[in-house]
Amino acid sequence: MRRAAAGLLLCAALAGAAAPDTVHLEELTWTEVRDLLKSGVTTIIVPTGGTEQNGPHMVLGKHNFRIRHNAGLIARAMGKTLVAPVMAYVPEGTIDPPSGHMAYPGTITLPDEHFRKVLEYAARSLRKHGFTDIVFIGDSGPNQPGQKAVAEALNKEWASGKTRVHHIAEYYRGNGFEDWLAKQGESKADIGTHAGIHDTSLLLAVDPRLVRKDKIADNGGFQGSGVAGNPERASAEYGRKGLEMIVDTTVRRIRESMRTSRGR
Repeated sequence: MRRAAAGLLLCAALAGAAAPDTVHLEELTWTEVRDLLKSGVTTIIVPTGGTEQNGPHMVLGKHNFRIRHNAGLIARAMGKTLVAPVMAYVPEGTIDPPSGHMAYPGTITLPDEHFRKVLEYAARSLRKHGFTDIVFIGDSGPNQPGQKAVAEALNKEWASGKTRVHHIAEYYRGNGFEDWLAKQGESKADIGTHAGIHDTSLLLAVDPRLVRKDKIADNGGFQGSGVAGNPERASAEYGRKGLEMIVDTTVRRIRESMRTSRGR
């Protein structure tokens, strides 16, 4: 009898146990997600990254590591928000002939029309389960048009329902980080457009192990390096400021979009 009673108490305790302290959907069980939805956790972020060359000094998964980290911070700042798995395959150029980052080994591309379909069906899946605010944020430029188009199409289709899709462009551009770097005296050329101060600083702040410090050089150190900028001037301190600005801006814009999308 004692064993049976103890067993019943253990089962009751497990049944009533809180979900683990994570905002990442892939780290939860389906019953934990079910219970979170019932408790009002109905916002979810769909982060898109990319697998592309980032010069000799940064790993191919830069966008994926960065956006997973940032999406987690954004979700916690928002409250009642989860994060879907990062989409690591995004538009990176053509295969034959290779264009864009596809000229570099390790890059993986997905044609834009297929990228849009993956986004669409991720959103459809999440809506089916009860999420009412689905947020697209993208860590790479080519992701933005597809995210915007899918959000607009689904919002038009779902206009009479309660679910809304939010494409937050300011996560990628419009968060003020590059302007802030310029105010610190950094030149536009050094800040760069790919793998320069901006990119390298952000990754240093997320995880310095993902940066090969012995390979850092102005414009990558050789022609065709894949670097446009001067990562020698990057720092984790710069990166932490950038992350703060990106998270704060994105949280503010998500909240604004959630209000205006329903006419509030």
